[in-house]
Amino acid sequence: MTGLLALMGAKALLLMYIWLISAMSASYLSERKGYGDRAGLATGLVLSAVGVLIWLAVPAKPDSKWKTVGAFSRSKVADREKTPA
Repeated sequence: MTGLLALMGAKALLLMYIWLISAMSASYLSERKGYGDRAGLATGLVLSAVGVLIWLAVPAKPDSKWKTVGAFSRSKVADREKTPA
């Protein structure tokens, strides 16, 4: 009986980590695409991993960080090389 409860606890912990990581990812994606992090956090918490897929499909706003900088922020060395002195 205790072994069964221990296995259920391990699965629950793994599912909770997946749920939280998907909420963080959806929040990050929505903020980078210019919609604010709360919208992504809500979809990530309610829809779990599907929320991340939704935010990957949503188009970015024209003046968002996704369009200007990219999906991930670039290093400061690369930014210094592009700016004229």
